[in-house]
Order: sequence, then structure tokens, then C-alpha cells
Amino acid sequence: MRLTAFLLHWKKKPPPGHVWRGKHRKVKDPAYYDLLKLRHDFEQEERNMLFLRHPYLTKEQSEGHMKEIKVRPDFVTINQNARNERFNKHFTWQDQLVHLRTTDCWE
Repeated sequence: MRLTAFLLHWKKKPPPGHVWRGKHRKVKDPAYYDLLKLRHDFEQEERNMLFLRHPYLTKEQSEGHMKEIKVRPDFVTINQNARNERFNKHFTWQDQLVHLRTTDCWE
């Protein structure tokens, strides 16, 4: 009984709250797969940096390479302009107050 109480007393308690989050979380030891994945990520980053340091085309060669490609019309602005043509008409005060002209008569 005493040995059991002693062993249970020194048993490490789980962290409070969520086991894998927070200040007192349980931290996993890195596995061999994690080291391989980290190495692969570093190699991929190095390949990307190599391509950025030594581009395929120079700045002079890449100048104007998109001239043949036509710019597509922006259908959103075309539709907005067509819709707003009905509402953006210019009105003057005379147009707004024409219904008040009752004294004009036909002669």
C-alpha cells in the first residue's frame, strides 16, 4: 500500500486544460519524419532562391513580352456604366420645378 501511494504521488500529472495547447502543454519530441520534412523544406527554399537569383530571362528580354496578349474588357465596369446611365442624367432646376409653371397659357 505504501509503495502504491508513493508511486501514485510522484506520477506526473497531465497539463491542465487542453493537452496540446497553452503555456503548460505537452510538447511532442521531434520524430525522424519531422527532420526529413524540415530538410526537404530547406532544400525547396534553396531551389526557389536559386531561381530568383538567376532568372531565365534578363530584364531586357522580359520587357514587352505581354504585348501580343490583348487586355480583356472589364465586364463589371461595363455593366455598372450601362446601369448608371439611367440614373446619372443631369437635371436642372427648371426641369425639377416645371410642374409649378401654371400661369403660362397658350395664346
